[in-house]
Amino acid sequence: MDWRSRERLLFWGAPLAIIPALLFLPAFVALIFSPRISHAIVWSIVLFPILFAAEVAGVWKLARGCVEPPFNLLSMLSFGAMLVLLVIVTYTGVFLVALAERM
Repeated sequence: MDWRSRERLLFWGAPLAIIPALLFLPAFVALIFSPRISHAIVWSIVLFPILFAAEVAGVWKLARGCVEPPFNLLSMLSFGAMLVLLVIVTYTGVFLVALAERM
């Protein structure tokens, strides 16, 4: 894999993976846990599949950038973006458990 294709995987994969992960918890709380928005069910039916598809595409691109040889700077940056994603997923899970305990 050449530098340009690995760079493209990183530049498309990182935002596609991290932004939906950051948006999931606020969207879940606003639309499902305590719906304060009118037509929250319709919004959630539209929004969550889009977030899921973007997340899968972003993780796929980051994973391809991480594991293909040779290991270089862009591989390390892809791996760093995956670690950031892991932290976001962890705190999202902790907050969801805290919300479930509160109910």
